Order: sequence, then C-alpha cells, then structure tokens
Amino acid sequence: MESKFTGGLLGLIGMGILTGLLCTFTLGLGLPWAMCMLINWYVKHTTIDGRKVKFDGTGGQLFGQYIKWFLLTIVTLGIYSFWLGIKMVKWVVSHIHLEAAEAPAVAAE
Repeated sequence: MESKFTGGLLGLIGMGILTGLLCTFTLGLGLPWAMCMLINWYVKHTTIDGRKVKFDGTGGQLFGQYIKWFLLTIVTLGIYSFWLGIKMVKWVVSHIHLEAAEAPAVAAE
C-alpha cells in the first residue's frame, strides 16, 4: 500500500484566497473556521495505505479552544503562549481519523 496526496496547486490557491477573505471580512474572528476549511481540504485529498482520511473538527470547536488558550495566556502572563503551537497540532491530530477499510469484493460462484 502507498500513501498519497491528490490536491493540486489551483485548489490550494483557491483555498488560500477563500480562507484569507474569510479572515479579512470577519476581522480575524473567522480564523478557526478558515483553519478547519484548510485542514479539511488537505485531509480530503490524502490517502494513507489506500484508506481515506477524515477530519471531523469544526470551527466552533476550535473557536472554543482559542478562547480557552487566550484566557490561559492572559492568566499566565504570556507563558502559556509557548505551548499554543503544540496545542493546535494536538487538537488537529485528535480530529483526524482513517475511514474504515473497504471489504474486498467476493466473487459469485
């Protein structure tokens, strides 16, 4: 089995423009939704050992995490900000799953 990515340059450029517009028009409040859209695009075009990959995170869930991380950063006078990158990666990975493998077709006798 092999793993592969099937996304193309035009799709990536389109997603970049779309997510950029979303962030601009919402003054940054749409960033969690934009991040989820971009992650979903990457995942939708990825197969691992012949199995599709699925992302089930939502912008609302990530927005809740952003609020929590922001408050923790304030309470710790900025110290918590050193952990934000790894927290984001952990959140993304916790919402990525492999779809069930398809059962092989049985030949009729």
